[in-house]
Amino acid sequence: MKHSPLLALALALAPGVASAAPSADARREIAQLIGSLDGSQCQFQRNGSWYGPADAHSHLQRKYDYLLKKDMVDTAEQFIERAASQSSMSGKAYRIRCPGQPEQTSAAWFGARLQALRQRTP
Repeated sequence: MKHSPLLALALALAPGVASAAPSADARREIAQLIGSLDGSQCQFQRNGSWYGPADAHSHLQRKYDYLLKKDMVDTAEQFIERAASQSSMSGKAYRIRCPGQPEQTSAAWFGARLQALRQRTP
């Protein structure tokens, strides 16, 4: 069976298209989001238990690393949606509570942090 040169070219290029990596700006934003709880008095809830900033950082970094290996995250928005919003095991939404502020979903909290980062960065 003879394949067309166009099909061969498309097949050769397909892996490169499917495995796009986050840009330098996206990597910077994601690192800042993961570290945004560091040094705070905020707590991170997952699967019904509350965790401090160091445990939250570790957990989110592991999820991000996994998504990178699977080529499943290219933007900060994808990081929030796929790693920082809910448990991949139970499907339960993550929550964040900080002193003097109402408890909220982590998706809303990280979304606000991303917006603030972008407003500060020219």
